[in-house]
Amino acid sequence: MEPDDLANAVRALRGGGVAVIPTDTVYGLAAAADDTAAVESMFAMKQRPVDVKVAVLVTDVDQARQFVDLGPLGERLAARYWPGPLTIVAHRHVPGSLAAGDEETLGVRCPDDAVCRALAAEVGPIAATSANLHGADTPARAAEVAELFPDVAVVIDDGPRPGSASTVVSVLDGAPVVLRDGPITAADIEAVAAADS
Repeated sequence: MEPDDLANAVRALRGGGVAVIPTDTVYGLAAAADDTAAVESMFAMKQRPVDVKVAVLVTDVDQARQFVDLGPLGERLAARYWPGPLTIVAHRHVPGSLAAGDEETLGVRCPDDAVCRALAAEVGPIAATSANLHGADTPARAAEVAELFPDVAVVIDDGPRPGSASTVVSVLDGAPVVLRDGPITAADIEAVAAADS
């Protein structure tokens, strides 16, 4: 990673650009979550259907609470697995307040990656999706991602990211529903849910 990468990414995201950023799992395409045009541009680059929703990356649980009601279960999961590879889908406080999720719900994640959290602290929540063409594998190296997406404003190269996408769990009804398998297993989540039930 170069010394100016973070500042360049902040400028790009604030200016409506799309960036390639490292996360704790894979490289991601990122846009400011409150910038509808930038999020639409990110979808177009990825060739992702607009009805396939994206989550937002946050700097910490306090930032997540500004946008969603995690509820008791979401709070316990965040306390146990954040920062980390767990996306929590919860009810929004303000319908449609960010250009991610849907009108009523939003997936939020606090990654175990200092670059992601610093960007979210500076810019606000970051709409993010794995840096691949829709349905294809995600390259592990930033240079390969840059070849796929020549129109991005900034590419932050922070070494290989050969991980898998985060686990996604819904807490909408107060009980966990795993929507996508990932590094945190359904059994891990059930154990947290059962601990205080």
